[in-house]
Amino acid sequence: MRKLALVFPGQGSQFVGMGKSLFDRYPSARAAMEEGSDVLGFDLRKLMHEGHPEELTRTENAQPALLAASVAAFRVYMEEIGVTPLYTAGHSLGEFSALTCAGAIAYADALRLVRRRGQLMQEAAAEGMGTMCAIIGLSAAAVEAACLDAKEGKDERAAISNFNSPEQIVISGHRSAVERAANRLEQEGGRIAYLNVSAPFHSALMKPAAVQFEEELRAYRFNRFKWPVISNMTARPYESTEEIAGHLSAQLTAPVRWAESMQYLSRMGISAAVELGAKNVLTRLMKPNVPTISCYTIDNDSDIGTVLEQLTAEIALQLRTNARHNVVTLCVAAAVCTRNRNDRLSEYEQGFMEPYLRLQRLQEQLDEEGEGAMPSPQQSEEALTLLRGMLETKQVPDAERRERFQAILEKSGTETLYAQYAFV
Repeated sequence: MRKLALVFPGQGSQFVGMGKSLFDRYPSARAAMEEGSDVLGFDLRKLMHEGHPEELTRTENAQPALLAASVAAFRVYMEEIGVTPLYTAGHSLGEFSALTCAGAIAYADALRLVRRRGQLMQEAAAEGMGTMCAIIGLSAAAVEAACLDAKEGKDERAAISNFNSPEQIVISGHRSAVERAANRLEQEGGRIAYLNVSAPFHSALMKPAAVQFEEELRAYRFNRFKWPVISNMTARPYESTEEIAGHLSAQLTAPVRWAESMQYLSRMGISAAVELGAKNVLTRLMKPNVPTISCYTIDNDSDIGTVLEQLTAEIALQLRTNARHNVVTLCVAAAVCTRNRNDRLSEYEQGFMEPYLRLQRLQEQLDEEGEGAMPSPQQSEEALTLLRGMLETKQVPDAERRERFQAILEKSGTETLYAQYAFV
């Protein structure tokens, strides 16, 4: 399945108990939490699973906690489902999760960065000085006009901070200005909801934090992307790692262009998305933004089977739509629909993710040739060899592996050409 994106939630999604069921069941999720505690120097698991809601909501605590929850969910997702995304995107803080899971920021570095980011953001606005409020059901023009009218003196202002969907816009700024704008918009027929955050993010009040945070970012080294990551600033993929520091610092004062980001994914042919982390905010936002993208949530262990079943159904639909039962396409489906039994993440990334990317490229070559294009004998041989290695990495039992290969050879009509694979 190549038309998939992974999305990661931002601040406001945190709750006491987030990630607990994954922590309890999966060693990889526990390892993510334990590494977070080691890097940060405090018990991250206790904060997330047993802490006081007010303490968890504090910006410098909520941000690393949400990052850890998303990374833990991503690791479980790759082990149990393993469909490599075509893109990743994260809402505000979630952009760090997207970059981390794409390999651009080392997990330990991301933990340190978001902890510092939270501290700087909290310091930039004194306690109670600012707030954020969602406006539902009014146009961006109406919201912008109310923010302009709410300004009283140069030191009190409100502005649009999040374009979440055509139906939901968030404003941020000085508490009094936000309240005046929100009251007016409510009178105009909009619904309002104040957010569970402790500072006015994505507003001019974050300028001091943005300046200091860019200095912090410039001290870090960033890595090559495993797949494209959408920037909140541009609603387009990063073009290079050189953009990371500038985009992530400017993001603190600029609005989140989430609706545009999802529309970009739609234009790129994305048909399904999985939200990884706390709650399902982005899943609920997908339908008003792009009804054609099916979005699923992995917030706890009970979601894994459901999401796997739904994605398998999507893959089957794509196969029927393409009407191609060739070796490469069938190998793609077998790779993602076979349960993983290997809990060693580094071994899994090398033995499954890297070969899967090569398998995807083979499928893309066929797609470029047009409807009905069939693989060459060399392409078919390569696809089968890649699949054999991936199933070995997933520790699939011998009998199941033989069944998989036998089914592929029968459906593609190549039993006599590649009979050796039926006996792997």
